[in-house]
Amino acid sequence: MRRIIEVVLAGGLLTGCMLGPDYRPPRTDVPGNWTEHPATPEELARTRDQLRAWWAAFNDPILDQLVQRAIDGNLDLQIAGQRLLSAHDVRDEVAAQLAPQVDTVDQAGIQRFSTTLQYPPLPGISSSNRLWAPGFSASWELDVFGRIRRSIEAQDDELGADIEARRGMLVAILGELVDDYVTLRATQRQIAIARQNIKTARQALDLANRVFTEGLGTNLQVAQAQAELETEQSSLPPLQTRVAQLAHAIGVLLGEMPGSVEAMLETPAPYPTVPALPVTLPSMVIANRPDIRRAERQYAEATARIGVAVAQLYPDFSLPLSLGLQSSMIHELLAADSLAFQLVLSAAQPLYHGGRLSAQVRQARAEAEAGRLAYRQTVLTAFREVEDRLVAYRNDRLRDVTLRRAAADNALALDRARRLYAAGLVGFLDVLTAERATLQSQDLAALGDLAELTDAVALYTALGAGWQGVPLTATQLPVDVTTQHTLAQHGWLNHAGHLPSEVLP
Repeated sequence: MRRIIEVVLAGGLLTGCMLGPDYRPPRTDVPGNWTEHPATPEELARTRDQLRAWWAAFNDPILDQLVQRAIDGNLDLQIAGQRLLSAHDVRDEVAAQLAPQVDTVDQAGIQRFSTTLQYPPLPGISSSNRLWAPGFSASWELDVFGRIRRSIEAQDDELGADIEARRGMLVAILGELVDDYVTLRATQRQIAIARQNIKTARQALDLANRVFTEGLGTNLQVAQAQAELETEQSSLPPLQTRVAQLAHAIGVLLGEMPGSVEAMLETPAPYPTVPALPVTLPSMVIANRPDIRRAERQYAEATARIGVAVAQLYPDFSLPLSLGLQSSMIHELLAADSLAFQLVLSAAQPLYHGGRLSAQVRQARAEAEAGRLAYRQTVLTAFREVEDRLVAYRNDRLRDVTLRRAAADNALALDRARRLYAAGLVGFLDVLTAERATLQSQDLAALGDLAELTDAVALYTALGAGWQGVPLTATQLPVDVTTQHTLAQHGWLNHAGHLPSEVLP
């Protein structure tokens, strides 16, 4: 037994080396024009709060309820959560290789030996006997060169990438939900405008009929007014169809039947408020994007796979152990002489595999480099998307101001045209022209308001906002919170040079 302990301890002393490169997070320079001044801790804290529940800035209680229902009930999120649990179990399965593998091996029966192997048969030797052999079989692979530990490291990184993928899905779902909701409210506003336009067109028809009755108008003007009314009436059904379709889409996003929220949304609510931009846009905002965090974890995983491939070039050490009791008589099993065991230190060194192992190392290195480049590309794409959303947000806001003024001016022109037509000073064509211009400008103003709202949704989505306020434990996956901010741990750059971990959500 002493020798067994010595062999085990000797094997344990060998497990201290890990081959392959240690992972170092990549650093990316951040554009200097992202902030006009160094962000203060107070501004960073306010930005964190804005990102955590960005939809609250729309000041719409119904939207807040829908978001919470989507977080709790969306089926895609639940599927992703189950896959996270599966990935966590795969990680545990790999980690189990570090522990001894122990099995019971029990045998009971009759053995018979050939009596023709020696001639003449020796007298008094039985050709069969009974066998009772309860025992254990164990094997312990000594991770001398870190193959198993690198595999665990890679699985941890893969699990981290899966976590970020689920967070990215959450960001996308929230963005789609809010976008559908504000579009629905904007479409309801267009319906209200269309109904007002129908009312206006009917008044114009009444006016044309009155002027015709008084002998100041013609049948042509009456027909034109009738056609204008019917045209406006035809614009209403497509808008109503759009509202129903958006309500159905929202219901599915909540993990419910398509018609589950129609009653909740059929009554037009106060128009959502266009939210303001985050207080500050330092590089720490980009560190919140799940796709960047996922790409960073994938690069880390690919780096760990290099160590796995390199370790396969070196010997494998293991301690196979068989321990059991063997006896022909069951009452003698507990006797000391019935004990049988075998413990050896086994080593297997690859000699020749036709270059397969070396090719696996080269492949792992190439994939790690591809992961590094993919990470960099993801960062560049993120900066471009945020910059694009900022430009669209600011320009659409300026455009909306102009559209509102145009709608007001056209409404004034229509009122004057009607008065002049009633007095016989202008033709009905002037009224129709003013009416069409007014209706078009009102529609454009409504669409301009919608563009502002959707730009805000797109911007917050591009910033990777929304997942920070949702605990990962919603998947029932135990994750150490200290591992959730890898970018902060490894020194993600901000405008000042480094990102303080305490400002991360």
